[in-house]
Amino acid sequence: MKNQSNSQSSISCLSVEQRYHAFLEFLPDPVFVFNLDNTVSYLNPAFEKVFGWSLAELEGKIVPFVPESAKDQTRLGNDFLPESNFLPEIVKLYREKVIHGFETQRLTRDGRLLDILLDGAIFYDEQNQPAGQVVTLRDVTHEKRVARINQALFRIANSLYQFRRLEDRLEFIIKEVQELLAVGGASVILLDEEKQEFYFPVANYEDAGTGSRMKEIRFPADKGVAGHVYRTGKPLIVPDTSSSPHFFPIVDMKSGFQTHNMLDVPIQIPERMIGVLCAVNKKDGEFDQTDVEFLSAIASAVAFPIENARINAELRLSYEEVQTLSRAKDRVIHHLSHELKTPVSVLSASLGLLDKKLLGKNEDHGTRRILERAQRSLTRILDIQYQVQDILRQRNYRTYNLLSALMESCSDVLETLADEVCEQGTASQKIRDRIHELFGPVESVSEEIQLDVFTENVLCELESRFSHRRCQIRRQIAATPPVFIPKDVLYKVIEGLLRNAIENTPDSGVIEIGIRSQASGSELEIRDFGIGITAENQKLIFESHVTTSEPLQYSTRKPYDFSAGGKGFDLLRMKIFSERYHFSIRMRSNRCVYIPEDTDSCPGDVEQCGHCNTLEDCIRSGGTTMTVNFI
Repeated sequence: MKNQSNSQSSISCLSVEQRYHAFLEFLPDPVFVFNLDNTVSYLNPAFEKVFGWSLAELEGKIVPFVPESAKDQTRLGNDFLPESNFLPEIVKLYREKVIHGFETQRLTRDGRLLDILLDGAIFYDEQNQPAGQVVTLRDVTHEKRVARINQALFRIANSLYQFRRLEDRLEFIIKEVQELLAVGGASVILLDEEKQEFYFPVANYEDAGTGSRMKEIRFPADKGVAGHVYRTGKPLIVPDTSSSPHFFPIVDMKSGFQTHNMLDVPIQIPERMIGVLCAVNKKDGEFDQTDVEFLSAIASAVAFPIENARINAELRLSYEEVQTLSRAKDRVIHHLSHELKTPVSVLSASLGLLDKKLLGKNEDHGTRRILERAQRSLTRILDIQYQVQDILRQRNYRTYNLLSALMESCSDVLETLADEVCEQGTASQKIRDRIHELFGPVESVSEEIQLDVFTENVLCELESRFSHRRCQIRRQIAATPPVFIPKDVLYKVIEGLLRNAIENTPDSGVIEIGIRSQASGSELEIRDFGIGITAENQKLIFESHVTTSEPLQYSTRKPYDFSAGGKGFDLLRMKIFSERYHFSIRMRSNRCVYIPEDTDSCPGDVEQCGHCNTLEDCIRSGGTTMTVNFI
């Protein structure tokens, strides 16, 4: 009790001034007291800690911490102050006697610019006259910077989606960096992984010419500050480029720009680093840890958008290249189609005439076989040309137009010459008919067709073509609603699917043909129990010129022979027909379990297969089902 009373007695002995002095010494915010002439009367320890000046240095002096930008002074005259110039906050203080939350800026002893929240009040002497001011200056630089960072990140996140092009997206990012960090220049440096080089897709400097020159510069990925950041994966501040071992001066030489200080941070996605975000020449002070955190936050926020934009740009370029190649392919196919048709048609007609001349004469069997083989090969080439025409269906008829024009111009001369060997008056018309037959435009007109009847007729017509094969054709054909499609197209679909089925089915094998009604319309199904198609080929079979046999196994046999060696256009043509005439075609296939690879071969006869003892063994081993649905 005695000690407690002594303590209370000692406290009571302190003057009010001493109590306030102890309180000010304890405050964490800078406080200074100044006289009416703005000279310093008192500074607390927090002031020295934040601004760098001590009371011993400034007592009786004016604090030199007002930046040029804040020296917009206002003239004031009143009863207790001589006419003079004062800062706006001082004017406000003398007018209102107290101020709260006045935002301003002040310099530190080492030249740093701080954002300050100022509170102040006037104190009075015993005669109730103003004796001076007491002011607290709370440093809110960090809080304001964090707020600006959060606002910038929010603005970037909300705005990036608006920029689809990579360059536009990067331009937006570096402008934000340049403004918020108050730097002379900013750039995104991306990595070309294939060449292991850095390049500047976008750079923004106060001098527009520098940014343009930067875009043309590339440098090795192991050089410069960017190279160091790439190797370490950590940000790097360079306060003075002239003394930095990492600075790569070649970039400045090529761009004509002088870099004094810089900050680089990595742009990373989870699996790798894709580039570096760079800021150069800070205008106020030096780069600090707050700048590192801000730039790193932006780099993290924009890493995926940058990578996505870059991937989209590459995909767009690839798509344009594919389109160009596709157009070139069409031009080549058009050209080859026309170039093939004319000479092959002439050769085919010539062989037909030669065959007629030899008919009935005593030619040997060898000559007959030669003519048949030549005619068969020419027919296959013509089939390719017709299939290409069906696939493209955008052919022009330059050959037809050219020959028709020539025919009209030379009709009199041709009539005279032809009448010498042909029935008078008929030669020119026959030539016109032949030109139209070979080269004229062909239009397929859709009509209602009874699918079951039409299919039966096609099968009867085709039976003679595969009569040399020992394959069982099992029919399950029921009456169905009519389909609306051109006859020639439907014929090509049925003939093509049947031929593919027979050519992939060994002798003694089975092929099923079914026609049935479905809720959506009529369905045609052709199923073979042949060798089937590998999974790899199934992915491509409808998409391009694909044959399912290995090139070394490919051979050109008669149509409908086992493994006859197709031209690879049939299914592609059918797929294009399906899109044009609104039917669907799909495939299910299982490769024969005994010959799982394309390089494996089938003997072509169930009875000669070493794996199958019965027909049921072959049926269970594999096969292909093609289903066509007509709406």
